[in-house]
Amino acid sequence: MPDEFSASASPSIKPKAMPRIAMVGNPNVGKTSLFNRLCGLRAKTANFPGSTVEAHVGKCTIPPETVEIIDLPGVYAMDLALPESKLCRDCVGGRLEGLEPDALLIVVDATNLQRGLRFALSLAASRRSMLIALTMTDLANARGLSIDAEKLSEELGIPVIRANGRTGDGVDALARAIEFARPVPFAHLEAARAPGWIDRQIQGSLGGAHSVGGESDSLSDRLDNAFTHPFLGSICFVLLMVGLFFAIFRLAEWPMDWIESTFGWVGAETAAMLPEGILNSLLTDGIIAGVAGTVVFLPQIAILFFLLALIEDTGYLARAAFVMDRVMCRFGLPGTAFIPLLSSHACALPGIMSTRLIPEPKDRLATILVAPFMSCSARVGVYVLLVTMLFPDNALLAGLAFAGCYALGAIAALLTALLFRKTILRGKSRPMVLELPPYRLPCLRTAFFTSYDRSIVFLKNAGGIILAICIVMWWISAYPKSEPPASAQALVARAEALGINSAESEALLLEADLLAAQQQQQHSFAGHIGRAAQPVFAPLGLDDRLTVAVLTSFLAREVFRSTVTVLVGTSDGDDDDRVATDLRRATRTDGTPLFDAATSASLLVFFVLAMQCLPTLAVTRRETGSWKWPAVQFFWMSGVAYAAGCVTHMLVTSAMHSVGGLT
Repeated sequence: MPDEFSASASPSIKPKAMPRIAMVGNPNVGKTSLFNRLCGLRAKTANFPGSTVEAHVGKCTIPPETVEIIDLPGVYAMDLALPESKLCRDCVGGRLEGLEPDALLIVVDATNLQRGLRFALSLAASRRSMLIALTMTDLANARGLSIDAEKLSEELGIPVIRANGRTGDGVDALARAIEFARPVPFAHLEAARAPGWIDRQIQGSLGGAHSVGGESDSLSDRLDNAFTHPFLGSICFVLLMVGLFFAIFRLAEWPMDWIESTFGWVGAETAAMLPEGILNSLLTDGIIAGVAGTVVFLPQIAILFFLLALIEDTGYLARAAFVMDRVMCRFGLPGTAFIPLLSSHACALPGIMSTRLIPEPKDRLATILVAPFMSCSARVGVYVLLVTMLFPDNALLAGLAFAGCYALGAIAALLTALLFRKTILRGKSRPMVLELPPYRLPCLRTAFFTSYDRSIVFLKNAGGIILAICIVMWWISAYPKSEPPASAQALVARAEALGINSAESEALLLEADLLAAQQQQQHSFAGHIGRAAQPVFAPLGLDDRLTVAVLTSFLAREVFRSTVTVLVGTSDGDDDDRVATDLRRATRTDGTPLFDAATSASLLVFFVLAMQCLPTLAVTRRETGSWKWPAVQFFWMSGVAYAAGCVTHMLVTSAMHSVGGLT
């Protein structure tokens, strides 16, 4: 037996307020479902000191006391050179400060008893108290296997309890048995060294009319032949992902609209209750708007992880990863990267968070860095506006341009991944070695807890950063304060003369507000920054007003539309054709069109490729544990977008000159 798991007597271990149990086991043995049954909502996600691998920590009440349970990541062996195995070794060995377990709860799959027992006995050298939870017994029974848990417990010398985290059967008995956990007796350790000992225990504990062969034509095998087929498997996967993408994109609309309307109402009520001034503006335009900008992403995150948990629980996800690995590996990405990249078309935030499905750190990091290239829903408003301005009377060209935006983003993501894997993330990817788990009905309870956990993690870790950024952006846009121009004051006077309730006065007040907002934007810190940065963006065809709009859009892409309508002096709205028409009439100081074809095209390409979402940077920092990678992500994407935008402006300008002038 290896001695690398021997418990450490380090004096740095902190006193424990309650008993602590570490759950360990192979992947796909039902450990997470069992943990959720034991701990439920009294659990949280944790990254332990010295590790970027995630585990879960929860509390389980076992009268008369409460027990802390650590759900460690699933591993096939403790001595592998993988971060998951290292975390398990350090925890079992007591080398994580303040996290030394009192006992080990080893989760064993009843359908693969031999491997599970070998794994359990590999932990016996830790001398820690142990007990075994025997899961998947329903699947074992369906295959004609019956396991005598009592006899197996007697042979091993430690408690062996049947427990099903999906149905809850045996979970109470397992919780009560925790206090009877004990180290594997020395005599059993000695006996386990004998060849064939585990096989003899299994044979002595198994019953039923089980067979090894004769099932090649089973339903499971036929499904595997379809789901892993190069052509049929790809079709099945694409159809499933289209459904997933549709669900994230469409089902989230209703709660997102409700969140936006709720925060809009809260902001309006707050503004009405407080007198005009700094506090009013800070609360309504800074804090409430910032919180709304954070919480509005929550439905997409919750729906994504709920559906992914259901898909993973069926056993299909491993088959999908096997199929997509053939394509993705050509660009240095694993097959498991396809789901995060596809999910990023709805929003990069849940897409980046779902990279936790990728086991290899460099593969996961590469996927995180390129995920924002995928055109998310926040870009759609900008795409529609600019495409409508480019092709106002040609629906076919407008449709092709719109589809081309999505294609350009995907191509940029794959080529960037290939470049990174050859340079800053150089190294061999972990070979795609997959164990195909059995097919089973998904557990709604597990999916709910997974979705809840991921949502809480997002709000706690990304929310504070996002809120702080929003407040800073509010400040540079709101200060220094500028008095409304004389034209706006004149409009207000005319409106007051006409009466408050007349439609004409409301139109005049709206126009006055637009002029005041335009004045404020131009003379704010953001406006000064825009004018200072205009020479940098001149190769894209931008004047100072469009430069301000682009700079403010780095808070969030969708800000571009509202900012540019304010600066140009038109009103925003849902009618894209009307807004585009108003903006198309706008001119520069020299009388030339503000949005000529070259400028519109360069802006479109720029918005496809640029990193203009500070919440995404915040989540990247959360997932990577460092500001280094968000910086790489930001400067690389911005550099690619700037270069591509300049080239586009140059090519379109040249093409327009060749046909007789600019339009």
